[in-house]
Amino acid sequence: MHITKRMEQFNLAYLCAMAAQAGMNPSKLDVDDDSVDLQLTATNWPGGRRRNPIIQLQLKCTAVAKVADDVIKFSLSKKNYDDLRAEDLTVPRYLVVMRVPETEHAWIQHNDDHMALHNSCYWASIRGYPPRENTTSVTVDIPLAQRLTTEGLCDLLSKASNGEAAWPNLGA
Repeated sequence: MHITKRMEQFNLAYLCAMAAQAGMNPSKLDVDDDSVDLQLTATNWPGGRRRNPIIQLQLKCTAVAKVADDVIKFSLSKKNYDDLRAEDLTVPRYLVVMRVPETEHAWIQHNDDHMALHNSCYWASIRGYPPRENTTSVTVDIPLAQRLTTEGLCDLLSKASNGEAAWPNLGA
């Protein structure tokens, strides 16, 4: 399997593991024609106004992330950029970028009593970002402060349960 496909599968497995820990139901759409790789739902989510919240994620994985000024400078396809910046969406959408070591053998460490995954994920909402003239790709800043954890996934789903989305800092 090509390395980019392995990265894609590793990213998906990582998000599904966090979703399982949080009690969310992950689903992969049969066709990705709208920049959604994974949808997370929950039934009877506690504490929100809506009992079955949904969020949608566009997953990306990189071993060569460019980091400057406490952000990952990620090159996103123009199509993904336009799909994720739309303001007329019913379900909140987020870009999730996973950073992995350059050598795939370093992604996972097996121990006697546990397995360690060597990576980190970060999220961003680009909803409401301005249109860009670029024709192939747009560089998006993903704050290192927005590391995606199980707790962070729960927060994003709780916002969706309350009819909210984690809005971007449009000043960036």
